[in-house]
Amino acid sequence: MKKLLSFVISLAFSATLGWAADIGDDGLHNQPWLRDTFKDLREDLAEANAEGKRLVLFFEQRGCIYCKKMHEEVFVRPEISDYIEENFFVVQLNLHGDTTAVDFDGDERPQSKLARKWGILFTPTIMFMPQEVEEGLSAPQAAVAVMPGAFGPSTTLDMFTWVKEERYLIEDGEDFQRYHARRIEERRAAN
Repeated sequence: MKKLLSFVISLAFSATLGWAADIGDDGLHNQPWLRDTFKDLREDLAEANAEGKRLVLFFEQRGCIYCKKMHEEVFVRPEISDYIEENFFVVQLNLHGDTTAVDFDGDERPQSKLARKWGILFTPTIMFMPQEVEEGLSAPQAAVAVMPGAFGPSTTLDMFTWVKEERYLIEDGEDFQRYHARRIEERRAAN
């Protein structure tokens, strides 16, 4: 009886959140804001800039329980999903994928080999790119921030906001941890 009740409660909770993205043939989650591109990062950056958005590289892998958590508990929240869709150009990469991608430095190889080159060990890993990448730099060398692993809604939204507001450029400004702590306090005070 306890198991049945637990199952019903978890099913109701999932329905309340709106379930999340579906899973594609590659085993990766789908979201309306994930872009299907040729995975040439210089082209993706140009397209993101043309749309007035920031380029984000989003590594996942088939069967990743932390990716599932992000998609089913974080990205289903309209304030997060809408913010990402309005402000970011998100390219999904597969940690074990054979499809070719081209790094900013021109290095072309399967996504799995780029992941190794870049030192991506965990999924999800979200890499935030600047609006311009200096010639010869690879994605991790150019990244303005990296989120390795699954985080809760407020941390995720705060990281996307911190990048969008270019707070990483403010000399002697708030680093992300101080920014996030301040935002937590502001949310508490508002409730």
